[in-house]
Amino acid sequence: MGASNDNIEEVLRTDSSKVCGIKIFMGSSTGNMLVDNERTLENIFSRSQKLIATHCEDEATIRRNMEMFRSKYGEEVPVKFHPVIRSEEACYLSSSLAVSLAKKYNTRLHILHISTAKELTLFRNDIPIKEKRITAEACIHHLWFDESDYEKLGNLIKWNPAVKTAHDKEEILKAVLDNRIDVIATDHAPHTLEEKSQTYFKAPSGGPLVQHSMTAMLELAARKKITLEKIAGKMSHDVADCFGIVDRGYLREGYYADLVLVDLQKPWTVSKENILYKCGWSPFEGTTFNASVTHTFVSGHLAYREGMLDESQCGKRLLFEK
Repeated sequence: MGASNDNIEEVLRTDSSKVCGIKIFMGSSTGNMLVDNERTLENIFSRSQKLIATHCEDEATIRRNMEMFRSKYGEEVPVKFHPVIRSEEACYLSSSLAVSLAKKYNTRLHILHISTAKELTLFRNDIPIKEKRITAEACIHHLWFDESDYEKLGNLIKWNPAVKTAHDKEEILKAVLDNRIDVIATDHAPHTLEEKSQTYFKAPSGGPLVQHSMTAMLELAARKKITLEKIAGKMSHDVADCFGIVDRGYLREGYYADLVLVDLQKPWTVSKENILYKCGWSPFEGTTFNASVTHTFVSGHLAYREGMLDESQCGKRLLFEK
């Protein structure tokens, strides 16, 4: 359930068995989804009995940086400055505020898409995920791309929070491995190429990532940067534990059969011909992965097999432990 500066009563009425938590954008997003009023934040953190998931970027810092670059470049700001505009400082100021509020009120907090090494100091790894009151997430793009990729890919890797330095990327992976980061996600946002082809301020942030998330992580495993067991944990088991998803996330009798079958020795190259997104593009185009997803079962239904989708059955609503 998305929070804004003026819908807190509606947010707090959300059914916790059907909605995993409250989403707060502590940095500008689409429409009226920015929550930048400190009194509103205090109100939500102090009253919520639900998990609060935050997108953390300090809006005042971002706006100040935007105006500085706009005064120099006008509307033609080079996208390579995106991680300077949506800076490490902006991320840390916001994340540390969220953590301080969660500790003050003992709120269940999950911080989304960590993009900087500095933010990793906010998290712990000395207790199991089910005992944590504060958890964090890494996204595929922050584990794969870094600022050197802006020259080639431009707005195609323009995300919020921004893809930052190679050092940030390496440290985030270390935090995944040592359990300071609890889950891996996609932040899937399939904007069209037409939208992405606009100038810096007009091009939306976000990109399509669902189709290639598993194969990208398996590629990191092939490079000996992560184990298959850790991938299964961070993309399935720990996700179910983090959000309290009922009867999913594990291979257990009585659970829903949500399965991905992979061939670890079936290389393929991402191209427009094998992209399944309706937006028709991927930042991974031209990348060769050594592993392939061959089958995907959703709630026991074989939804994908060797490049073909079977949409005769839809997914089911996830349910959550209260």
